[in-house]
Amino acid sequence: MSGGFLVALAIVIVILFKSVFLVRQWEKAIVLRFGKLYDTRDPGLRFLIPIIDEKIIIDMRILTFDIPSQDVITRDNISVKVNGVVLFQVFDPVKAVTQVENAIVAVNQLAQTTLRSVCGEAELDELLAKRDEINMKIQQIIDSKTEPFGVKVNTVEVKQVDLPQELQRAIAKQAEAERVRRAKIIQAEGEYQAAEKLLQAAKILSESPASMQLRFLETLQSLAAEKTKTIIFPLPLEFLKAFSKINEG
Repeated sequence: MSGGFLVALAIVIVILFKSVFLVRQWEKAIVLRFGKLYDTRDPGLRFLIPIIDEKIIIDMRILTFDIPSQDVITRDNISVKVNGVVLFQVFDPVKAVTQVENAIVAVNQLAQTTLRSVCGEAELDELLAKRDEINMKIQQIIDSKTEPFGVKVNTVEVKQVDLPQELQRAIAKQAEAERVRRAKIIQAEGEYQAAEKLLQAAKILSESPASMQLRFLETLQSLAAEKTKTIIFPLPLEFLKAFSKINEG
């Protein structure tokens, strides 16, 4: 076999190798012919014309990336650091190639900017307590901006809000004071309810002297059960009333 034949055979093999490519199940292939959009290819073994055609593989799965920690000043002028995570998916591979230079970088930059903007519009208490509302707002804003280039933002989650040490101590003192306040209120309500019940009991006992005597005897029985050295001399209430009448006379 001549050297020229071997060279030609090698060129044919290289051309065939370059013309065959594999598209995996979760991918779509965009084919450009002479730099112009020509076709999209589904998963499987696909072919193109070397030199003339160019392929771009797009991942159609749900992708994720972390939003780096952002310095945010809340509406009540408190400086915090906020980070998050974004889940997104390409739903139109043609737009993702032709309408934006790099879809992933675009979503990343929009996520950072939107996170700072939305968190800066909220007060610290809202940022800590209304996390779901803030997540939804960020997701809607980013999704509306990424839809023109074929990207759907599924979820945005604020992962962590880092507070300064001074603010953490202040919040801890505030929480402790709130617990003390609740304990005092509960104790005062208990005393108020006890006073009401004692007032009702006093009214009932005053209306029936015999019930007062029975209560007195029950108290004696409870004291006797303790087996102490205390000596108790029960006196009838009528006896005390007689002394009071003598003093009045």
